[in-house]
Amino acid sequence: MTEIPRGTLEEQTFYEQIGGEETFRRLVHRFYQGVAEDPLLRPMYPEEDLGPAEERLTLFLIQYWGGPRTYSDNRGHPRLRMRHAPFTVDRAAHDAWLRHMRTAVDELGLSEAHQRQLWDYLSYAAASMVNAAD
Repeated sequence: MTEIPRGTLEEQTFYEQIGGEETFRRLVHRFYQGVAEDPLLRPMYPEEDLGPAEERLTLFLIQYWGGPRTYSDNRGHPRLRMRHAPFTVDRAAHDAWLRHMRTAVDELGLSEAHQRQLWDYLSYAAASMVNAAD
């Protein structure tokens, strides 16, 4: 069943404006398709299956953009820098992450304003995860 967003655009969250859970699931699934084939990024995901990482990122983004708080209910505070600290995230990893995310964002077909808002956040988030010099 598809939930029908209520209220005007000004009252809707970004999450609702761009299509809710389905949009974020499509975004993150496409992103992880790229990660699965990336020789630099794939080793940063120790699980055999990328499914758990895909689910965590999906739930985080859903919550961040105004959807259900399932991420925090299950995992507590995001603490993104701490969770990424065990991995060497240098400029090359940053660029690879953004390359795969760019492909995923572009395939969503969002309005220019929504795409820019999402991309600005993702670029900021990627930069804030860098923890190693080149």
